[in-house]
Amino acid sequence: MNPEFQIPPATKPGVDAIVAEAPATEADSLRQELAEQKDFNLRLTADFANFRRRTRQDAEGRAFAQKESFIRELLPALDNLERALASGTSPGSQQFRQGVEMTLQQLQQLLCQHGIETQESAGQPFDPHLHEAVSHGHDPAQPDHAIIEVLRRGYRRGKKVFRPAKVVVNELVAG
Repeated sequence: MNPEFQIPPATKPGVDAIVAEAPATEADSLRQELAEQKDFNLRLTADFANFRRRTRQDAEGRAFAQKESFIRELLPALDNLERALASGTSPGSQQFRQGVEMTLQQLQQLLCQHGIETQESAGQPFDPHLHEAVSHGHDPAQPDHAIIEVLRRGYRRGKKVFRPAKVVVNELVAG
């Protein structure tokens, strides 16, 4: 061999030690890189699961809001049907009245299927969380602060008020 390219004997053991340690250091480096990659993949999977959950919740929220908006737009039509029934009938309008009653009943059943229920307010004590007082009246047969007339029916979904009832509240005059 060419003496210029030979490793001097004093440094030979150090080089062997470095060569012997190199595979262990490389294996540790690869293990660490694998652990980092596993951690990255776990975080990525969790982020994607959170993204899917948020997307689903956003879509459900939009659908719920659209449904509520539609029902709120439908309620005035129900009010008008109720007013038509309350206006009285003439002898020739019995069939018309039956048609309005059937339409009103059908719409109320549809609302019920979507969890919207009517609030029965007449004769009940006034509750500002459920009712909107638009006037007061005097009826000695009713207790003070009782609802004596419902001007617009209220609706609720479960325990949540969907639309408060517009009512006339009894006020007994002290005397």
